[in-house]
Amino acid sequence: MPSVQPRTEVHDVVVIGSGAGGATVAHVLTGLGVRVTLLEAGPMLDPYAEFKEHRWPYDYDHRGADEGGRGYFGRGKPFGFFTTTSGGWELDGEPYTVADDTGDFWWFRSRIVGGRTNHYGRISLRFSDYDFKPYDRDGLGWNWPIGYDDLAPYYDKAETFIGVVGSREGLRSAPDGIFHDPPPPKAHELLIQRASRRMGIPCIPNRRAVITRAINGRPACHYCGQCGRGCLTGSNYSASQTQIFPALETGRLEVIDQAMARAITTGESGNVDGVVYVDKRTGEERRVRCRVLVLAASACESARLLLNSKTAEHPDGVGNSSGVVGRYLMDTVGYDIGGTVPALEGLPRYNSDGAGGAHLYMPWWGWERQEALGFPRGYHIEIGGGYGMPGIGTFGGSARRAGYGVAIKEQARRDYGTRVAFAGRGEMIPNERSFCEIDPDVVDRYGIPVLRFHFQWSDHERLQARHMRETFNELITLMGGEPQPPGRRDAAGISIGGSIIHEVGTVRMGDDPRTSALNGFCQAHDARNLFVCDAAGFVSNPDKNPTLTINALAWRASEYLAEAMRSGEI
Repeated sequence: MPSVQPRTEVHDVVVIGSGAGGATVAHVLTGLGVRVTLLEAGPMLDPYAEFKEHRWPYDYDHRGADEGGRGYFGRGKPFGFFTTTSGGWELDGEPYTVADDTGDFWWFRSRIVGGRTNHYGRISLRFSDYDFKPYDRDGLGWNWPIGYDDLAPYYDKAETFIGVVGSREGLRSAPDGIFHDPPPPKAHELLIQRASRRMGIPCIPNRRAVITRAINGRPACHYCGQCGRGCLTGSNYSASQTQIFPALETGRLEVIDQAMARAITTGESGNVDGVVYVDKRTGEERRVRCRVLVLAASACESARLLLNSKTAEHPDGVGNSSGVVGRYLMDTVGYDIGGTVPALEGLPRYNSDGAGGAHLYMPWWGWERQEALGFPRGYHIEIGGGYGMPGIGTFGGSARRAGYGVAIKEQARRDYGTRVAFAGRGEMIPNERSFCEIDPDVVDRYGIPVLRFHFQWSDHERLQARHMRETFNELITLMGGEPQPPGRRDAAGISIGGSIIHEVGTVRMGDDPRTSALNGFCQAHDARNLFVCDAAGFVSNPDKNPTLTINALAWRASEYLAEAMRSGEI
């Protein structure tokens, strides 16, 4: 093993990870005058090199059909050649394993400054009041040690700073926030909205972190619709452009990129005193000393680092005297289905790119009649359709049906824009059989033991996914369309664990140190100068996408930390 190269200075705060949690911590703390050193396992982001938002398929000889490792839709990058940045479910030299009791599990890692926020869907939903106290409602899982009122001021701060579109609807399942004006619905969305209302399902403007008025030096969205390719203007939220780059300009943030964290070190008091990391450029091990450590590497990566950090003071892993680190892993329940709607044939063509993704969505509508549904909790519905930019494979179905020559073109023109899609995103109840642990036999290219995953859906989730399927079929049928079979991920009636990329809950918070690892401020019970500010602290995984809640929790923890440092408590 290479010798550890120490850095002699003691840093005020070291943050590991630069996604939504780590970037929010860096932004808030530097704004409060605290010096922050951030470790990122990937390279610094260069938007001009990475982003392809205004490039056309014909700009490349391969037309976007690149070859590479196995991706979500086949070979190449997980979401296609034009998507931004590094990362994927498979990384060269960084394996993970799946236990024999688990059919499959996918773990997406993003290795670049800004993490997943460079290319995520930007759906930004507040948790509801009942989402924080789920046990009180149905006796399943656990309550959070905080409530909606505790987090609401930090939802306000996060939404105000990053910018979120939406509308005030007064729905308990979809709390209103501080919104920019939403973009208007597209033609296919109006047809979907009409069908949803016939079924008693609300269909309202989507809440997305894409701005429609200029804020903080960022111009309003120009509706190119290519958010997954990156945004040179920074009109959508990414932690890199919105938080990391401005924090660097304060002079109080240092970013050490290509730094793969190996282990946390502690002193005789049990508190953290540093981090050992591998410099990926040289292969050398280095140590950075710190007054405070904030983990924000993603739920599973943070759990891995804690479990790999066994010290004399923490024999089961740093912060793990409760034994819950790695336990109660959750992903979002998913089921996707689409269909072709003849009513959309022959419409005048128009640019339906919009503000990236759907302009409408359907929040959960069944919480008042939960007992009649046959499953606990619920889900929201994301929708798709319109005249997206064609790419490789877009008209494969048309070619199969039409045969040859001119007939293929005619069929493609008829099919273009007639497909709609529905994606259910629902709550998973935490269970004992879903967790991650250190594999005793496998290490990555840096010699760091990897994670082994165990993951099981329960009947709660399978029944929920069945309800999704029935609902989507009815929606498509009401539109006069024909539902089509789901893709590989959903062929078994429910999504593969990890495939929705919403892993949460491996270092959960709670009031009792015997059954939780963190308090309500994301602070470790076992080490007062250790905080975990990604989704690992989640106690449950409501049907809302987790990023906005990560922002809010990290903001709250950062203000608490800054005051504790000022007063000398830490």
